[in-house]
Parts: sequence; structure tokens; C-alpha cells
Amino acid sequence: MKLINRGFITVHPTSQFFEWANTFESEIELNPEDGIEPNIYLITEDFLEIEPVIEQHFKKIFKNELSMITENEEDWPEDLSFDQFSKWFELEIGSTVFDLEKSDLRAEKL
Repeated sequence: MKLINRGFITVHPTSQFFEWANTFESEIELNPEDGIEPNIYLITEDFLEIEPVIEQHFKKIFKNELSMITENEEDWPEDLSFDQFSKWFELEIGSTVFDLEKSDLRAEKL
């Protein structure tokens, strides 16, 4: 087991996100009760207050979450503010990440 030098933000979409996502033609309707797996974003492990870290990264996270539904930015909401982000996502924050695998971590630049 290895201790990774990162903290994390776990992003859970709210019903408002699902309402927007379901406006697109899809064979599958997204439903918060379906237990959809959240996304996890690694951040610095050294933070005293989480608000500045969230404010620094919320727009990148917001855009990434939207792009998983549609990459057409014209279909995204006009309001990509922190207030809107807070309504569309619930966050869990932590500062300790353990790697239980023996193989090395791989990173892919997006």
C-alpha cells in the first residue's frame, strides 16, 4: 500500500444536473436514485481551508462534468458560476489517498 500525495474532491450530481442531462436524446434516462458513480478529482493534499481549493477548480470540474453529457458547449448552461455549480453538485473532500495496487499509477493528459 502507498500513500499518494493528493487530496480529493468527490463530485455527486444533484437532481438539477440530472434534469439538465435528461433534456438530451438518450436511450438511458439518468436518475439520481440509480446510484450513479461519482467522479473523483485529485487536488493538493496540503490545504487548510477547502473553499479556496474548490473556488480554484470548480469551473474545470463543472466543464468536465458537462462534457460527459455533451461536448457541444452551446448546449451547456450559460451560468457556469460557483453558485450554479453548488446547486448542481454535492462534494465530499478529503486529504488522504491510499493506493492499494502494486502497479505504478498512470496518468493521461486530457
